[in-house]
Amino acid sequence: MGITSKQLQPYFDTALDGMLACVKELGDDRINRKPDLRGANSPYVILFHCIQLTHWWVGTMCAGREMIRDRDGEFVASGTVADLVEAMSALKAELSEDLVDMDLDAPMYAPHLLPATSSARSWNRAQALIHAYEELAQHHGHMEITRDILLAG
Repeated sequence: MGITSKQLQPYFDTALDGMLACVKELGDDRINRKPDLRGANSPYVILFHCIQLTHWWVGTMCAGREMIRDRDGEFVASGTVADLVEAMSALKAELSEDLVDMDLDAPMYAPHLLPATSSARSWNRAQALIHAYEELAQHHGHMEITRDILLAG
């Protein structure tokens, strides 16, 4: 017996909740600041991007929900902790529904939305979920380092 989609939710929750805790700790006065490092992103951008990528990979590719994603816009976004709390609440509600009984072996709903050269076009839903979690785990660590740099001032 393999893993079920619902068994993956705690992993998504750990990464998402950890990032949200970081932005709450930083507060509105710091979440839109970037560390003084080439190519760095603000904590707001990191979490907003993670929320959007989760909507995309889980909601669109695995659950079939339509979404118009502005990936470039994710990297210039700004706002408040309250904005992120609200967006996270909506995402978590969708995740709870999406991950109940997903057929992990089924193909993704919209692989045609990916670049024609992307090897991800042939993925099944399990692979898309693993990729989404991979991104969240990576960005969770990224967020913690960003928080630490900003707190060190």
